[in-house]
Amino acid sequence: RHLVISTNWEGDKNEFESAVDLSRVRSLTVFGKWRPFFISDKMRVLRVLDLEGTSGLVGHHLEHIGKLLHLRYLSLRGCIGICHLPADSLGNLKNLETLDIFGTYILKLPKTITKLRKLGHLLAGNLCNNDEDMYKEVTKGLPKPKACILTLYLLGFCAACCAPRLLQENLTEKDGEMNRSDVCTTCCCMMFPFLATNKVPVHMPRGIGKLKALRTLGLVNLAWDKAILQDIKRLTQLRRLAVTGISKKNGQEFGSVVANLSCLKYLLVQSRGMPGLCDCLNGWVEGLQNLVNLALWSSRILEYDAAMQVLGKLPNLVNLRLMAKSFQGEDLRFTFHPEAFLSLTVLVLCDIDGLKSVEFEDGAMPQLERLFLCGSFEETNTGLFSGLPLLPSLKEFILDGKTYEDDFMKDLQGQLAKNENGPVLKRW
Repeated sequence: RHLVISTNWEGDKNEFESAVDLSRVRSLTVFGKWRPFFISDKMRVLRVLDLEGTSGLVGHHLEHIGKLLHLRYLSLRGCIGICHLPADSLGNLKNLETLDIFGTYILKLPKTITKLRKLGHLLAGNLCNNDEDMYKEVTKGLPKPKACILTLYLLGFCAACCAPRLLQENLTEKDGEMNRSDVCTTCCCMMFPFLATNKVPVHMPRGIGKLKALRTLGLVNLAWDKAILQDIKRLTQLRRLAVTGISKKNGQEFGSVVANLSCLKYLLVQSRGMPGLCDCLNGWVEGLQNLVNLALWSSRILEYDAAMQVLGKLPNLVNLRLMAKSFQGEDLRFTFHPEAFLSLTVLVLCDIDGLKSVEFEDGAMPQLERLFLCGSFEETNTGLFSGLPLLPSLKEFILDGKTYEDDFMKDLQGQLAKNENGPVLKRW
């Protein structure tokens, strides 16, 4: 019932079909290179199709996936040859519960996805850095595409190159070789999205508010269509949400919508332009009493003291990630007070420009166990951190792999040595 194809299997179609009774297969996992016969018409009861990281998989290989009527789980994660989903076939997957297209070059989801009323987890988008761990909880935002002469040129190239292939009813493929359609797919499905969009988030169609079963949604770009906020507002059972493209135009409405998502536990937010999130932070706190994990990316908050007071009131916040450009300023000095962040166990400070000091007062963050520092900082001197001996639950202080000044390292080690809980210093 469970079939796994390893990277070193080089059999042909006959060997594949004779190895097992395909009519009994319930789940299929593929490692390594894709072969078109891996999905067979005989697999009518297939429920799990895991193609994560499969090489050579392109869009037209999925044209008939709609025949898998019992499919509940579909993962195309990391399949860089995929730039679209077949609209008609996708709409037939009425039992689908999880769709993972993270790490592909799919730019727009078809309207037919709104027919998948059992869909509970929709993961999309791409990354431009090392924050993949955070995406496992929510997802990460990326910039809006810009049209240019290169974009128009590539569009014309794709049309000229792919049109002949689309007229063919039968596509021929040879193992170990690249035919004309493969070259076309490589150019159009990989190079065009990369060059023209620089890894943008996926465009969500209007109507996703009909998917009442959704628990995980991301990455949603609000800059493309402000009306999508009304769809999100209807998803009252959301647990995980990742959004990008927040600006002055939609910030207030976004804050109002998110504040009503009382079940939300994981939230990742990327702003777009100034003034960032400073005008809508206050609107979150009252409604997000269950929030456990929060990541701010490019939020460009100017009044960092006020922002910390607001975020510190979230009663169940366990994980806080402050990423690149989450705060704006040349002299950022964070002071954590005893009455804030009472449940926080993980704090990540990554690529925060202008960070001059991080102070923990006596009684601050009583549950903090892990403190991460990563990215490039202008100054990592002896004054960057203070109060580390006062953190009663601290277990690990984790640095990235960059080289730090000797004085900074000695000061850090000295503070940790004074902490009665015996925290250790780690590098990654």
